[in-house]
Amino acid sequence: MSASVVAQEGAKPAAKPGEKQVQPAQDGKKEAKKDKAELKIGDKAPEFALKDTEGKEHSLSSLSGKIVVLEWFNPDCPFVVKQHEKTSVMADLVKKYGDKVTFLAINSSAPGKQGSGAERNTKAKTDWKIDFPILLDETGEVGKAYQSKNTPTMYIVDAKGNLAYWGAIDDDSGAEKAGKTNYVAKALDELLAGKPVSQSKTKPYGCNVKY
Repeated sequence: MSASVVAQEGAKPAAKPGEKQVQPAQDGKKEAKKDKAELKIGDKAPEFALKDTEGKEHSLSSLSGKIVVLEWFNPDCPFVVKQHEKTSVMADLVKKYGDKVTFLAINSSAPGKQGSGAERNTKAKTDWKIDFPILLDETGEVGKAYQSKNTPTMYIVDAKGNLAYWGAIDDDSGAEKAGKTNYVAKALDELLAGKPVSQSKTKPYGCNVKY
């Protein structure tokens, strides 16, 4: 029989004198990367610079001192269709607050996925008479920075550049009719009156963002 010694499976090699022993990851797996810190209400809203469907660039920093409403957008998502075609929810918001607040839609659909591309979004903008820019985030970097998982998800950035509201547009999670309570309108009324937003986070509903 051979005199060589076979190391026991899973045994740790002995460390040399003065050498620090390195512990292998459990089950041979690498340690999982830590999740990014969760974005919270009151945090500085992530900066972005994106081009709209006409090729014009828009950045959050250029809107410093203004209240900004962001709508995560996908023209082929039934819940976005609800806001723009089946109801006048978004049009009513723009009509009421458009002279005091900046509205931007952001589409984080990757190229080739549902609702992506300048042509499709230009058509939606025309068909639905949307009078604010639709920005294209084809890499998904901005959507991921805002931790957006659903379309539509609504964000409000206050005049100091901080996140003031994050969630659903209203309290009806169906794709047919508007809810009784419009959370975005309520938050804007409070911000414009110099008050803190009383309901700053709600659960978004809709389609998955097509990263």
